[in-house]
Amino acid sequence: MKFSQALSQTAMEAVLEVILVFFLIQCALGQEVPLNSSVERSALLDLRSSLGLRTVNWPIKGDPCTNWTGVHCQNGRVVGINISGLKRTRLGRMNPRFSVDSLANLTLLQSFNVSGFLLPGSIPDWFNYRLSSLQVLDLRSCLVSGPVPVSLGNMSRLNELYLSDNNLTGNVPATLGQLMEIAVLDLSRNSLTGSVPSSLSLLGNISRLDLSSNYLSGPVPIELGSISGLQFLNLSDNSLIGSIPVQLGELSRLIELDFSRNSLEGPLPDAVLYTLVQLQILLLSGNKLDGAIPGAMWSMPNLHLLDVSGNRFTGVLSNFSLNSNITGAYAVFNLSNNLLYGTLPTSILGNFSLIDLSSNYLQGKVLDNSRNNITLHRNCLQVVRNQRSLEDCSLFYAERGLSFDNFGAQQPTQTPVPPPEPKKRRQWIYILVGLLGGLGFIVVLALLMVLVLRKCNKGRVNQRGTANVGPVPGGNSSLPKDPAILSGLGESFTYEQLLRATGGFSEINLIKHGHSGDLYRGSLESGIPIVVKKVDLHSFKKESHLLELELFSKVLHSRLVPLMGHNFDHENEKLLVYKYMPHGDLANSLFRVTTSDDDGLQSLDWITRLKIAIGAAEGLSCLHHECNPPLVHRDVQASSILLDDKFEVRLGSLSEVRAQEGDSHQSLLTRYLRKRQPSEPGPSGLSSATCAYDAYCFGKVLLELVTGKLGISRTNDAGTKEWLDHTLPYISIYDKELVTKIVDPSLMIDEDLLEEVWAMAIVARSCLNPKPSKRPPMKYILKALENPLKVVRQDSSNSSRLRTSSSRRSWTASFFDSWRRSLSEGAPAPGHAYGEGTNGLRQTGRVGSHGSHRIEHSFSAKRLSNEIFPEPLEMQDVERQD
Repeated sequence: MKFSQALSQTAMEAVLEVILVFFLIQCALGQEVPLNSSVERSALLDLRSSLGLRTVNWPIKGDPCTNWTGVHCQNGRVVGINISGLKRTRLGRMNPRFSVDSLANLTLLQSFNVSGFLLPGSIPDWFNYRLSSLQVLDLRSCLVSGPVPVSLGNMSRLNELYLSDNNLTGNVPATLGQLMEIAVLDLSRNSLTGSVPSSLSLLGNISRLDLSSNYLSGPVPIELGSISGLQFLNLSDNSLIGSIPVQLGELSRLIELDFSRNSLEGPLPDAVLYTLVQLQILLLSGNKLDGAIPGAMWSMPNLHLLDVSGNRFTGVLSNFSLNSNITGAYAVFNLSNNLLYGTLPTSILGNFSLIDLSSNYLQGKVLDNSRNNITLHRNCLQVVRNQRSLEDCSLFYAERGLSFDNFGAQQPTQTPVPPPEPKKRRQWIYILVGLLGGLGFIVVLALLMVLVLRKCNKGRVNQRGTANVGPVPGGNSSLPKDPAILSGLGESFTYEQLLRATGGFSEINLIKHGHSGDLYRGSLESGIPIVVKKVDLHSFKKESHLLELELFSKVLHSRLVPLMGHNFDHENEKLLVYKYMPHGDLANSLFRVTTSDDDGLQSLDWITRLKIAIGAAEGLSCLHHECNPPLVHRDVQASSILLDDKFEVRLGSLSEVRAQEGDSHQSLLTRYLRKRQPSEPGPSGLSSATCAYDAYCFGKVLLELVTGKLGISRTNDAGTKEWLDHTLPYISIYDKELVTKIVDPSLMIDEDLLEEVWAMAIVARSCLNPKPSKRPPMKYILKALENPLKVVRQDSSNSSRLRTSSSRRSWTASFFDSWRRSLSEGAPAPGHAYGEGTNGLRQTGRVGSHGSHRIEHSFSAKRLSNEIFPEPLEMQDVERQD
């Protein structure tokens, strides 16, 4: 009994010792120890009030060290504050400002993180002497404005400084070179100007330097090559000039180097690449670099991502020899949009997961089974689709005195060169040839005019729909049995194949009656699902399917619905075969019927909706900005946005695509051969064959995604106008809470996602401007959707200058400046028509808008912001008073 009691007592003492040790460890780590400074408690309460933090996160009666979210203490003193992601009270949201004066009393504060927490205003100068212990300062995406304080250079203990995604202006202070302990310096995505200070080379401990997406100019400082510990250097999206310094080759620990989208020129030095043995990512796209691609590029042992597209690199790739260390699944090289020529080395085909050699001047043959991982369009290659014209390739090679294989065609035999004739005789021959040539041209032109007039005088009656605008096959009005445009456009199916695939075109497989043909689902014998469009020429326009095929022959883009093949066996019935889209179209997928026990409907989440909006904008941007002449979809609505198994967008309803009316880039011959027929009028009576009309229709699609209201993009009737009249006043750049009154109630969104919803609504309203000339171009709509938080968090009201840089941020600068100026200059009276029709919308609230995978390569052009991006809205109302 005594032994048992002794054992029990020993066990109890052991437990108590464990508990005591655990308590001592917690105390040593500064946890579970209440705040023991009344000064710091008062400072935290003041900070709580000035920032508008909610009681649920910072309860007044709770102890800050033990109960407040994001407050970290050691031994009863505050050493860290992280309020990133916390929500504000309504009063705090209405009056956000950079009001953190009470931090001055937290003398032991080591870390202050408020990233994503809006703090409009400037950084105070007292940070350096009142927060002398600060090691981490994170002010990303806080709407901070004004200059970077020179005094920040005196914060000797600062280890990480994040000031990206704000509206900081002025120069990068040279005093930042005094931050001897700094490891991360991020000033990206601001409005900083001037040159890159050479004093940054004094930062001996820095590993990451990011000054991208500003307006920095001048050359790259050669002194940066002396920062031995630098691992990540990003100076992209600026206006840097000059050459790449050879001294950068001394950065032996460099892992990522990004100088893309500047105005750098000259050759890329071999000496830089030979010594960068740790480099994994090299991005130099969108500059003016020239000369041959250095041979050292191919032997860099760790390089996995290379992008030198959009430069002027020239020369051949025949000496290509790839180091085996960079082969495999992670080797992605982009050499597109340069001046590379010669034949394509066979060794290059199997050594990459992806390599882009498009938009160069490579010639020769390529094996069909070797091109799964390589992009080769717009070259001079044989038996490869979507290549440059013979004239373009011949001129390029001739200007350089090089031999061109003429796309594999046999060169004509040359006749002996006759002896030189006397000078006067040659002059008479030249004159005679000129006269005869001129007469011949006049005769040919007259014949063409007569031919065109005859065609235009023929009947222009359409059996269904409106007349066509855009290039159509000329000649005989009867449809050719084997049009030339069919070459390379998928497989030629037999009629029996498609009959079996669709169950004899049975009603059970009918998807819908489209405006250019009936759509049927089907399945090939191999099990591959397909969609077949059946065009009955007795009911539909004869040229519609040919125009669609012509589009596929000229435009290759992943955002267009894939054409798998065709069948033209029957004279009056034409069949087009498309890839099956498992999720149908947006109209049917926004809300899907489920078998669950709840409400029976499943709504697309916001991330998917935003993905769909970006995908559709990419497809329209291709038609508007990458085609010459620009192409107009003319049927942008939810049912035209098809979705594959991963909800990736494929644009359908392509039979109505036409060249934009009044385009000045069309050739004279194209305009003469075009059928002169009126295009379909839009809701306002104006032509629908304009890019601005597509933008208007796309704005209604965006509103469908935001509000969940189906059918808005399909019609332009009085009901739609009435709904827009009611909805648009709830979209205001100055009040995020207003948009919550029109957001789809089935969406589950937090505060950050609500900002993205708000941004999309703002973009939608800019698309719905009553004046077509004021609607944003599709490429800027795309960029706004790709960066939604930039739309609502950018504050450029204090930036009055017109920004002329065409770097990645020029679209946002112009987007913001145009709307802010229209606010400050006054607004027309309320009641202006708002809409595409005469029954306009009255605006009752103050509205506005703000405004980076495709690579743009024209970065040196300087334009006024209104030329870059016209004012998207006329500000018509006085500011709403809360």
